[in-house]
Amino acid sequence: MPHALITGASRGIGLALTEAFAERGWSVTATCRSPDAAQDLRALAKTHAGLIEIEALDVSDFAAVGALADRTAGRPIDALINNAGIAWRDARLGALDYEAWRRVMDVNLMAPMRMAEAFVEHVAAGEHRKIVSISSSLGSIKAATNGNYFYRTSKAALNMAMRSLAGDLKERGIIVSLLSPGFVDTDFTRAAAGGPPRISARESGQGLADAVIALTPEDSGTFKRFNGQPIDW
Repeated sequence: MPHALITGASRGIGLALTEAFAERGWSVTATCRSPDAAQDLRALAKTHAGLIEIEALDVSDFAAVGALADRTAGRPIDALINNAGIAWRDARLGALDYEAWRRVMDVNLMAPMRMAEAFVEHVAAGEHRKIVSISSSLGSIKAATNGNYFYRTSKAALNMAMRSLAGDLKERGIIVSLLSPGFVDTDFTRAAAGGPPRISARESGQGLADAVIALTPEDSGTFKRFNGQPIDW
């Protein structure tokens, strides 16, 4: 049975991804910061008994990441999915909160790299051997507009880091890829004006799961939408 480790699995896209993989017969280690408060995730684990296990993890706590990797040493991971992330609506130029910016970079960039480093041997022992980070088209330099400095720069940096990681892990047969979930209907996107039509977290999660499973070595280092379309980044 293939196995996925998904971060930020308590709600939204992470919850939908967990459900999608369980529906496809995968076992899932679903991590979140507060399992006791993750009622939807706990209910999902009961629905898919024996397929979903929940682990407490704050991905920005690098010691905790290492501890989880040590505790699960020897357990293969077919797909490590870095989904945990935060968004932040910046103040206007001239009043930027640089500590908040640092926090966004810690969670959206540093944490996925720490996860990849900590669990690379788990992934190498799997059959599928995939590391996938959930990014955003807002990290595309090609399509950049104005504002939203914190989130845009964190995702652009994540894209570059994962592109470099793909090269480093190529010889080990590990596929490293970036996927965009689309414009998902969340509290954050509801506050944004305009943009493409919003999709449900379930639609995004189903598409992302299919995209992860379909990844081939030729896709390593690429950035695609949840529906498989490439992103100009």
